[in-house]
Amino acid sequence: MDILSFNDFHGALKQEGKNIGAANLAGEIKKLKQANPSTIVVAAGDLYQGSAMSNLLYGKPVSEMLKSLGVIASAVGNHEFDWGIDKIASWSKDGGFDFLAANIVDKKTGKPVDWAKPYKVVEVDGVKIGFIGLATPETAFKTKPENVKDIEFKNPSEVAKLWADKLKNGELPEGKVDVAIALTHLGSAVNNGVVTGEAAELCNNVNNIDAVISGHTHMNVAGRVNGKAIVQGYYNGRSLAKLSIGLDKFGRVTGVEPSVIDVYKQTTLTSDPEVKAIYDKYSKEVEPILSEVIGTTDKELTHDKTSGPSILGEWTCDVMKKSAGVQIAVTNGGGLRTSIPQGQITVGKLYEVMPFDNTLVKMKLKGSDLKKVIENGILNESIGWVQVSGVKVYYNKNAEAGNRITSMRLMDGTKVDMDKYYTVVTNDFMATGGDGYDFKAAIEVVDTGEPIREALIKEIKAVKNLSVEKIGYLIDGEDTTIDKPVEEPVAPAEPAAAKIESEKKEMAKVVSITAKKGLNVRASYAKTARKIGALRYGTKVKVISQHGDWYEISYKGKKGYIFKLYTK
Repeated sequence: MDILSFNDFHGALKQEGKNIGAANLAGEIKKLKQANPSTIVVAAGDLYQGSAMSNLLYGKPVSEMLKSLGVIASAVGNHEFDWGIDKIASWSKDGGFDFLAANIVDKKTGKPVDWAKPYKVVEVDGVKIGFIGLATPETAFKTKPENVKDIEFKNPSEVAKLWADKLKNGELPEGKVDVAIALTHLGSAVNNGVVTGEAAELCNNVNNIDAVISGHTHMNVAGRVNGKAIVQGYYNGRSLAKLSIGLDKFGRVTGVEPSVIDVYKQTTLTSDPEVKAIYDKYSKEVEPILSEVIGTTDKELTHDKTSGPSILGEWTCDVMKKSAGVQIAVTNGGGLRTSIPQGQITVGKLYEVMPFDNTLVKMKLKGSDLKKVIENGILNESIGWVQVSGVKVYYNKNAEAGNRITSMRLMDGTKVDMDKYYTVVTNDFMATGGDGYDFKAAIEVVDTGEPIREALIKEIKAVKNLSVEKIGYLIDGEDTTIDKPVEEPVAPAEPAAAKIESEKKEMAKVVSITAKKGLNVRASYAKTARKIGALRYGTKVKVISQHGDWYEISYKGKKGYIFKLYTK
């Protein structure tokens, strides 16, 4: 008996590159089902959002494909929520399958949500298999937080233990199951044969499950943790994960074997005519929109969220900043899903680059809060690299997370003031806490309603032929910029020296420098006196005495004088 699964399909209906397309995926699955009629097909979430065709049609062609494949159940992925919760129930109905999610709870009722089931029992050849659905708690910040504000993602291990015990002990109406499998969108990874991640933790924490089907991390995984089989099938339909349930001559379960089939590596693929007809139908419908050539690029605009700031990320932020009319732009690396090849650029490619319908959100943000936001996206393995524009950020990669930034400067060289507000644009996903970015301290927040994708399309149409050069806004290294000397504004004419001396007063107070660009320290109490140094904004100094409009201070062991108008 075989259980085939695929995960993180992301609407990859079209055959291109390593993506085999819906028709070939269906052909291979149906071929495997024909070879072994005792085969069950399930999915591990993130099925719909991600391609131009699926996005424009809100997943309709994906549902038709799932129905043709005979998928019986799917885990709920974080990206299932990208268009709001209301789509999920209709996908289930149209696709003829059940969404399973035992750990997603309605905050108002405290009970599992009504658009998904906690479990499903299937009987094949007299063997009962129980599937327990589990979503990753990361969903709370890996989709638009507004879309999941009314639901809670419970601890997967605690919930799985509860339902696995019920299934194995025969406490549910379907009776005792022979095999309990967690059908999840929990992440997993394998390195040198060792499987790690959320799904591996589940294997270690829950005794009564026999296997885990995972997803979310876009990797091929086939191994064991704590004696339990664990699988994941890459992403975009490129691979199929497989759990083979062994039976003895009496039909009793002898074990579960994990494996992965790399379909995209096969030299020949079988295209399914039914699913090809589905694809062709919808392709014809959206082709006039997606095939429009809007411009060209003289080089590939590459992007990989795990590899650092990219040329595509910088250009995207440049466009966001220009469109919003602000000083600084910040976006998340995970919001850009692929690179733009050299040559012609189509509308369809822009949908692939930015499948999310995120909008431009403008605000004012203090320098200290801007620093906090950018810190979250530096060397963050969970979410990938932040992308910025309009500000140069110097960081130390060896410092601890949250304290890596050493300096920030605007493009004119001015240092970012931690107490000053700056105009900033980001996307609505990040603005509401997505990927753990914190914009709560922002003021004058305005969601423009303009999709970022549309802003990019407008820019390409206006420029026609892109020739983008990478600036390097994020810099691993020390800020060696030398600040220009700052002259204080022209002071009122000084009184005669004799008068100043007569006004001299002994002081015993501390003042702060209020000149934003710093205040010069001079060798005497005159604006023409030799400059011996400078004090930064906010520096506190003890006043020794006053000479008219000047304060005498001690500067590096010597007498120095500062203009009192720029102190408080």
